[in-house]
Amino acid sequence: MGSGGGAADRPDPAAGDSYDADDYDTESAAAADNSAESAGESAAARRARLRRGRVRRESRIVTAWQSRRVRWGALAGVVVLIAFGLVAWFTPLLSVRTVQVDGLSAVPEQQVQDALQVPDGLSMMRLDTNAMAERVSQLPKVRSVRVQRVFPSTVRVTVVERTPVLYFDSPDGAHLLDCDSVEFAIEPPGPGIPKLVTDHPGGSDPVTRAAVAVMAAIPVPLRDEVGVGAVVARSVSDIALELRDGRTVLWGGTMDSARKAAVVGPLLSQPGKVFDVSSPNLVTVK
Repeated sequence: MGSGGGAADRPDPAAGDSYDADDYDTESAAAADNSAESAGESAAARRARLRRGRVRRESRIVTAWQSRRVRWGALAGVVVLIAFGLVAWFTPLLSVRTVQVDGLSAVPEQQVQDALQVPDGLSMMRLDTNAMAERVSQLPKVRSVRVQRVFPSTVRVTVVERTPVLYFDSPDGAHLLDCDSVEFAIEPPGPGIPKLVTDHPGGSDPVTRAAVAVMAAIPVPLRDEVGVGAVVARSVSDIALELRDGRTVLWGGTMDSARKAAVVGPLLSQPGKVFDVSSPNLVTVK
C-alpha cells in the first residue's frame, strides 16, 4: 500500500496513462494568472471607490460652503434693504424738491401750490397724495386732479380744469356752468359761451341740467361754426337753441338726442328760420 496523496493524484505510467509535465505546469500557471488578475481588478475597484468617496466629500464641502455664502448674501441684502428703507422713511434724503403742475389755464399755479401743502423735509414715501389731491380738488375751477410721486424728489400734479358750456345772468354777475352743471365761477363768460335763459337757473335745477345735456349732444359744427347764442329752456322737454345767425332750432327734450344731432346738420342747409327736430323722425322747417 502506498501513502501520500501526491503520487495518487498524478497519472500512473504503469497503468498505461501518459503523463506530460508541460501540461501540468501550464494549467498551474493559468490558475495563478487568473488569481492575480482577480486580485488586480479588486484593487482597481477599491481605488475607484476611494476616488468616488473623495469626490462626494469634496462635493458636500463645496455645496455647504456655497449654501452658507448664499444665506449670508441674502441676509446682507435684507439688512441693506431695511437700512435703506429706514433712511428713506425717516430722513430728508427723499424729501420733495420739485413740484410739477400740468394742465393749468384758468387756475393760478400758486393756488394749487398752496392747496397741496407740501411739507418741508418730509420723505416722499410718507406723503399722503390722496389728501393732497383732495385739497386741490376743492378749488372751484378744478374738475379733477391727480397727484403722483416721481422719485427721487418730484411731485407731479395733473389738473383738469372746469370749462364753461353755458352761463346765466344773476344780480351778482354771470354764473358759469360746466358740463357737469356745476356753477364754478362768477365772472364774465369767454367769447362763444351761450347764455342760458330759464326761470330758475342753477346747478341743482332739472331744467338747467337738461339744457347742459343738450349742449353736450349738439354737433360740433353747430356749436363751433354756426354758433349757439342762447339756450332757451322753458321745461325739461321744451328746449330751443337760438343760433347766432338768427335762426332757431327747436330741440325739445333730451330724449333721442343722438338722432336729433344726426338730422339737424342737413336740415340747416335748407332755407328757413325755425327748424324743428323735437321729433327727429318728422322734422319741419318754417
